[in-house]
Amino acid sequence: MTTSNSTDFELNAAEYVEEAFERCGLEVRTGYDLATARRSLNLMFAEWANRGLNQWTITQRSQALTADDREYSLSTDVIDILNVVVRRSSTDYSLTRISRSDDLAIPTKTTTGRPTQFFLDRQVTPNLKIWPTPENSTDVLYYDALTRIEDADSQINTMDVPFRFYPCLAAGLAYYLSLKKAPQRTQMLKAIYE
Repeated sequence: MTTSNSTDFELNAAEYVEEAFERCGLEVRTGYDLATARRSLNLMFAEWANRGLNQWTITQRSQALTADDREYSLSTDVIDILNVVVRRSSTDYSLTRISRSDDLAIPTKTTTGRPTQFFLDRQVTPNLKIWPTPENSTDVLYYDALTRIEDADSQINTMDVPFRFYPCLAAGLAYYLSLKKAPQRTQMLKAIYE
């Protein structure tokens, strides 16, 4: 018996929607069914980000430092920062994460030196605060950012998830749709999703 020698199975958004509707005991009938499913899919991706499940979206980014500037606006796709180093003369120095209250309690925020601490203010546009304030404009921060999963914008798009998450995506979308379309199946579908 021969195997397929193929490892390229991938569903697009419409196929996930069909699978989820079938798990709810329903069929996709209208454009509104597709729209509500796509909305639920994007909300589920936000839930995954809150749970920290989207480890495949970690990217390393850099930020050039400016002397006397301790705050840096980051891209809006940044959910969290896992770790930070400052590179000076080809040597990396780790920064320690501090809390909002620890950042607020720094008595002299204008103290300059090589940064040793960071606080991520997780606003709509995340703001990275470092301390001490950089003493030069030659250091560079490198950080591992947990970023957003790409949106499900079109029914023909494939999803920005690795193969091992395909079953979770289908089960999660079925659960989310059951809340609106098949409440009698919600408990069962939630258990499968979890």
